[in-house]
Amino acid sequence: MSRYDEVCRALAAEPRRWLVTGAAGFIGSALVERLLALGQQVVGLDSFVTGHRANLDDVRAVVGDGAMGRFQLIEGDIRDLETCRRAAGEVDLVLHQAALGSVPRSIEDPIASHQANVDGTVNVFVAAHAAGVKRVVYASSSSVYGDHPGLPKVEDAIGKPLSPYAATKRIDEVYADVWQRSFGLEVVGLRYFNVYGRRQDPQGPYAAVIPRWIAALASGAPCVIFGDGSQSRDFCYVDNAVQANLLAALGPAGAAAEVYNVGLEGRTDLVALYRMLRERVATFRPQAAAAEPEFAAPRPGDVQHSQASIDKIRDRLGYAATHAIDEGLTETVAWFMRRQESGSFRTPRSDVEIR
Repeated sequence: MSRYDEVCRALAAEPRRWLVTGAAGFIGSALVERLLALGQQVVGLDSFVTGHRANLDDVRAVVGDGAMGRFQLIEGDIRDLETCRRAAGEVDLVLHQAALGSVPRSIEDPIASHQANVDGTVNVFVAAHAAGVKRVVYASSSSVYGDHPGLPKVEDAIGKPLSPYAATKRIDEVYADVWQRSFGLEVVGLRYFNVYGRRQDPQGPYAAVIPRWIAALASGAPCVIFGDGSQSRDFCYVDNAVQANLLAALGPAGAAAEVYNVGLEGRTDLVALYRMLRERVATFRPQAAAAEPEFAAPRPGDVQHSQASIDKIRDRLGYAATHAIDEGLTETVAWFMRRQESGSFRTPRSDVEIR
């Protein structure tokens, strides 16, 4: 039995009360779904700036009305300390996912990124400590590796941040270490590497590459690759990120005050990714098989290559990815195509973000 199976069985036998910030977002809603399926009590906090109520409706459709009876939604912003205090009251564990993602967004509006990602995270730490929360697991990012050239990326070797977004995530890691040392709050950081999957938003100027390209291929819109397509990423299916969060939350005391990479320890370049998505979408929309990408100039703040070393999270927390790139893309395309057939999302713009 895997460590993750052990954790899930333990939670089902002894339910906890959890706070998930960003609960209506992509990763947040996946966490809510899994926790409710395991019989947990869940408080969700979301401002709906980037999250969507439809994501929580979809969670309800998956877990059922009975399980949703154990879910409490607080609509509010992590930038407000009193809202964080109310959300964190009487919870055992916090999974902090709320943030303003996107490198281009942070370049256009660095103040908003700082307020949400740094001020908001400090508020969550303050509120969790005051409420006597056992542990906080927070979302960091592979962007903190910045200009460090090494591959795969290892947790103790980072470079200079290349964007305000990356800087906010690095500051979060510094604060997390300080909070554990100064206040005794157990804090664990997860550096996500290009997480993708169901409920990831294909709309808007900051949409991530995989849902945007699926929607574009399905509807005949162009897919744009910024750069020559040789840049590569460690694409990680959302269920792997869910596993990492639960393992981090229930890991041994020595696992706190640490950051861990969450990925596959693999790399897929953008041209290869495009072909993999095209092949899968074409099983639903045969006309997609003939589609070709368009190319545009590289965008500022993007790194050329990214790949996670997962030795640390595997050895210390028992992480073992359940979905490789093939399985993850197959499930993701099928989910989005079902939504497209029901009219759940529109033809996307072509200015996709690679992150």
